[in-house]
Amino acid sequence: MRKTYPSDLSGKQFEQIQPFLERARKRTSPRKVELYEIFCALLYVLKSGCQWRMLPEGFPKWQLVYYYWRMWSKTNDEGKPSLLEQLLKKTGWRGPKEPWTQCHSKYVDS
Repeated sequence: MRKTYPSDLSGKQFEQIQPFLERARKRTSPRKVELYEIFCALLYVLKSGCQWRMLPEGFPKWQLVYYYWRMWSKTNDEGKPSLLEQLLKKTGWRGPKEPWTQCHSKYVDS
């Protein structure tokens, strides 16, 4: 069992979005890693701003999390938000208070 982080979703929050994640999956071999763990790892990266390779031990491998991030972040030609954007909104996730790019620009512009 891995350590819990403030970026983790509750079980109830994840139950609301799990059907959407399941439908987005390509049907290949059976899944070996739970979608909950992948989604929480993705939220950890988004919240902390860490590099993919710096995901803490206990999360799925960074390559797998990155693969799902790319798949869920794709936008369609109709200009609709990506699946990830829709699900983040559905869960009420607001992201970091100050994204790294904004924080970093304070020091670059000075």
